[in-house]
Amino acid sequence: MKILIADDHGIVRDGLRALIEKQSDMEVVGEAEDGQIAVELAEELLPDVVVMDVTMPNLNGVEATRQIVEKMPSVKVIALSIHSDRHFVVDMLKAGVSGYVLKTCLTDDFIRAIRTVMTANEIYLSPRIASIVVDDYVNAVPAEAVSISSVLTDRERRVTQLLSEGKSTKEIALQLHVSPKTVDANRRQIMNKLNIHNVARLTKYAIQHGLTSAEF
Repeated sequence: MKILIADDHGIVRDGLRALIEKQSDMEVVGEAEDGQIAVELAEELLPDVVVMDVTMPNLNGVEATRQIVEKMPSVKVIALSIHSDRHFVVDMLKAGVSGYVLKTCLTDDFIRAIRTVMTANEIYLSPRIASIVVDDYVNAVPAEAVSISSVLTDRERRVTQLLSEGKSTKEIALQLHVSPKTVDANRRQIMNKLNIHNVARLTKYAIQHGLTSAEF
């Protein structure tokens, strides 16, 4: 099984590689330090599984997962995160992940997740994550009430992340291949939708909703 690791912390990538390489039927074919690189490597390497951190700079795990699943439906994505908050789980599931594993539940849980999504073709959730999903179902909590994807469009989520990471209007325009005027219009629309009118509060919102981390 060919596996691509996407995580912005080198020590985490090293640890995951060590776990995977102990398995006789698995190999790491690439590593990515942000979501944009993960998408590009997934297209180039066509792995069987992408292990995707949820919060990464430049392009977060939710958006990267959405792009990979849309472009390469046969590729399985397993979310790997320290976050068990409901909105992180909901957004990743809506993006199309085949599994969600907590970083506190690595080793056996992590390898089991890869085997489950590949050989059994089933969804794998860490026990704590499964309890959140079941709780939502039992209590009929609508996904729209907790998912950022119901508030902002794909473009608006991307602009929000880049703004919160300190990118200028010109830098965002170049990265998204749009005009600076379009970015300014997106920013106004985002702030109106969220009722947030300064970058500091927007950055706090982005961190709380997993669009970026506090470490960019």
